[in-house]
Amino acid sequence: MEELDGAPSKPAGAPKWMVTFADLSTLLLCFFVLLLSFSEMDVAKFKQLAGSMREAFGVQAEIKSKHIPKGTSIVANEFSPGRPQPTVLNEVRQFTIDSNKSTLDFVDPDEVMELKEFQELVEKAEEDSRKAEEALQPEIEAGMIAVRTVGARTIIHIREKGSFSLGSAEVEKNFLPVLEKIHGVLRQTEGVIRIAGHTDNLPIATLRFRSNWELSSARSVSVLHELMEYEGLDPARFVVAGYADTKPVASNDNSFDRARNRRVDISIIRGEDFQESVYLED
Repeated sequence: MEELDGAPSKPAGAPKWMVTFADLSTLLLCFFVLLLSFSEMDVAKFKQLAGSMREAFGVQAEIKSKHIPKGTSIVANEFSPGRPQPTVLNEVRQFTIDSNKSTLDFVDPDEVMELKEFQELVEKAEEDSRKAEEALQPEIEAGMIAVRTVGARTIIHIREKGSFSLGSAEVEKNFLPVLEKIHGVLRQTEGVIRIAGHTDNLPIATLRFRSNWELSSARSVSVLHELMEYEGLDPARFVVAGYADTKPVASNDNSFDRARNRRVDISIIRGEDFQESVYLED
């Protein structure tokens, strides 16, 4: 090695022993990493060890206190806690059940109450339909009667089969016991009872009926009179209507569908707020 000013020169770079030390440190690190990867942690013993170390060194020591820690702040000094009083506010509230939504839904409390009330009426109408189906099961199987629920209304369809002769508004005598059963069903219900007559689209012109309007209305009145023969029904509950062929349930292209359209519907409408719907379409 060359010497400058009589002093020995040092070789450039790190000493040679650093290579061996780096290799040994790397191998030792890999050994511990492999040892940790193949080991299984005992959580219970680890927590026990951590708790022993915490108590030994006094780290995060728990001190039992009978009083809640209190601090001084402007809010604590200037304001005192008040007692909440329940209030009834007629105002629009906001709510959301989706935390990812960027907007909130507005719900009017009056609309919520109306929806809840309507749902209760629908459940009562479904219960009325079940009772009517049980009472009129033989007639339903014979195809003379059909029962269904539409919203808060229970509708009993009286088909022309066995109830009226073609072009006639006089109830057949064999059908009178069926009307007595229907009367028993109506006595167990509440609300407005609408009796609506319907015909097919074939025009009619006789000495008694000038059109299907008169025929459908006359059939509704005939059913009403037969129901009123039995006691227990308030006449103020009834509404009579005749729709002729304006509200068909099937096409009028063949005799089978025309027979389905010739019917008298008895609708039971529950709820005072929904009784204005007696003139609406089923």
